[in-house]
Amino acid sequence: MIDEYLADLDRRLHGCGRFKADLLEEARDGLHDAADAYRAGGWPGEEAERRAVADFGPAAVVARDYQAELGMLSGVRTLWKLVIGVPLMQVSWDYARILTFGEWTNLSTPTPAWYRVVAHASHGAVFVVPVIGIVALLGIRWLSRRVDGTGLARFCGILIALAVGVNLASLGLVIGATGFVDVSRLFLSVPCVLLMFAWVALSVRLVVLARRSWGEYATIVA
Repeated sequence: MIDEYLADLDRRLHGCGRFKADLLEEARDGLHDAADAYRAGGWPGEEAERRAVADFGPAAVVARDYQAELGMLSGVRTLWKLVIGVPLMQVSWDYARILTFGEWTNLSTPTPAWYRVVAHASHGAVFVVPVIGIVALLGIRWLSRRVDGTGLARFCGILIALAVGVNLASLGLVIGATGFVDVSRLFLSVPCVLLMFAWVALSVRLVVLARRSWGEYATIVA
């Protein structure tokens, strides 16, 4: 009965495979410990397992709590990628540009005033992303004892979506504006190009993780 219960629980859960496996292993250990306690009390094997499963709770209810925990674990991992990865991309690109290309005065084409505004706005938005991430991480810690898992998952999902949206908008804006002014500025040097592609890849990955967070939240409330 324990194996059937765990298989049912496994089918109901969606999320990171490693985190999911850890939760299922935790459930397995708890169920077997409870069954062993019943056997020690004189109950036969099958009845001991049945009682252990009944004490653990209906799979649908347990899965809801576990799914909330999975969503939080996945969300926190995504938030750390936002806090560290996005500003790291910006700083790395700036240093690569200085070391391999030089100052902006080395550009062969004039820079329109509106482009400077766009560039500064995009640069500032990049550092808004980790602020949102830190607020989310602190908020999760503060709210963890005040709201249930579903509320935490919703809070985490909203701020992840906001941070990912800001990063995507700032990156798309600066790349689009730069291409409009002078496409060659997107290819200042090989390291700059590689870092730009790495930043785009990171941004796409963050979008996927944000969508996954919303999908896990939808699973919780369904």
